[in-house]
Amino acid sequence: MKKNNRTINRRRFLEHSAKITAAGLIMSRLPANSKKLISIEGEIKVALIGCGGRGAGAASQAIEADPDVRLVSVADAFGDRAEECLKTLSEKYETTDQININRETVFTGFDGYKNAIDMADVVILTTPPAFRPLHFEYAIRQNKHVFMEKPVATDVAGIRSILAAGKEARRKKLNVVVGLQRHYQRNYKSVKNKIDRGKIGDIISGQVYWNSGGVWVRPREKGQTELEYQMRNWYYFNWLCGDHIVEQHIHNIDVANWFIGATPVSAQGMGGREVRKGKDHGQIFDHHFVEFTYPDGQVVSSQCRHQKGCMNRVEEVFQGSRGSVIVNSSHYGLMKNKRGKTVYEHDGEGDINPYQQEHNELFAAIKAGEYRMDDTDRGAEATMTAIIGRMATYSGQVISWNEAMTMDHMLVPELHSFNDKAPVLPDKMGNYPIPIPGVTTYR
Repeated sequence: MKKNNRTINRRRFLEHSAKITAAGLIMSRLPANSKKLISIEGEIKVALIGCGGRGAGAASQAIEADPDVRLVSVADAFGDRAEECLKTLSEKYETTDQININRETVFTGFDGYKNAIDMADVVILTTPPAFRPLHFEYAIRQNKHVFMEKPVATDVAGIRSILAAGKEARRKKLNVVVGLQRHYQRNYKSVKNKIDRGKIGDIISGQVYWNSGGVWVRPREKGQTELEYQMRNWYYFNWLCGDHIVEQHIHNIDVANWFIGATPVSAQGMGGREVRKGKDHGQIFDHHFVEFTYPDGQVVSSQCRHQKGCMNRVEEVFQGSRGSVIVNSSHYGLMKNKRGKTVYEHDGEGDINPYQQEHNELFAAIKAGEYRMDDTDRGAEATMTAIIGRMATYSGQVISWNEAMTMDHMLVPELHSFNDKAPVLPDKMGNYPIPIPGVTTYR
């Protein structure tokens, strides 16, 4: 009987979904239906908070993870981003019943995330990192399982908020996955397993890299308020992004923490702006070099660069007392002993896309009604490591972990509309305040 009811419900759902698809599933043409959308027995309802490219990608991976996943609500500060995201997803999944949205379940503005989260069982958090602590805290308070992208914050206040919400998630047995997907990638897991078994002995030192030509820039447009401009061009403002050492290089820094099995006790380094230094490049540096010192004396050198025409390199290398290892996101892993003989090489055959794998494992746990996933502390520790690296390059000083965790360091204000005052403002020439080593301080 239940099976027959489910078949009928699915038929009604598909008929309803087909009507939405025929309308293009573009926000301006979604049905303004005050009735609840059709619910299917056993479905896993998902809310997407943050409708940029990564948001659309994460939503797709959630949908691919299980046929019972339904995207039931979306929220974004910008209506056009929500519309573009829904258009992309509806075109990709026009033959399925997994997008279950009408005009009343698309939320915009700064507070729309609450309405979207309230409708779901699982929340995907893919806004700029500044808003992650606020959204995560609310999702956990509302008893939702969470997938949140990295980094989990841009300041120390945000880290403390994430850790507190993570503790509550554990108490409530809510599954949380953080998008540091190398932990779900087969070559990294294999290398870590062999390190733990002593294949290269104790790790003594390492080098981690994200050197590339940089990412997109979104120029200021006529009629934008200052806050809207910064949020559109969010990668270049520290309160929103954290700088690319935090937003991007966190992946490689996280691997160092993971393989060593600890967080650093201190960081010191250097950085600056040499190439990407226009007005639309906001505040961030285009290169950072940091030495992270770990509790047992290991030193990991960290490089990240956004400069075109230079050497590109994205991978991690470690030296141990009995050998060395090199590993990267292209499903590569190579271990050698001290005589240079290869003792392990990962061929990548049969490897699953780690972005998909992290969703597969999350939704498998949720569907089974089990508590398996707890990435919160690891995500917070990786983010905090990158933050103390940024503090070191910005100030030119040695920054200790314990000292940084007690700092009154808050970059993100409470915001309610695009007419609110932005937390940083340009001078008369349109230039923003830039950190200056030897001048910038945190004490």
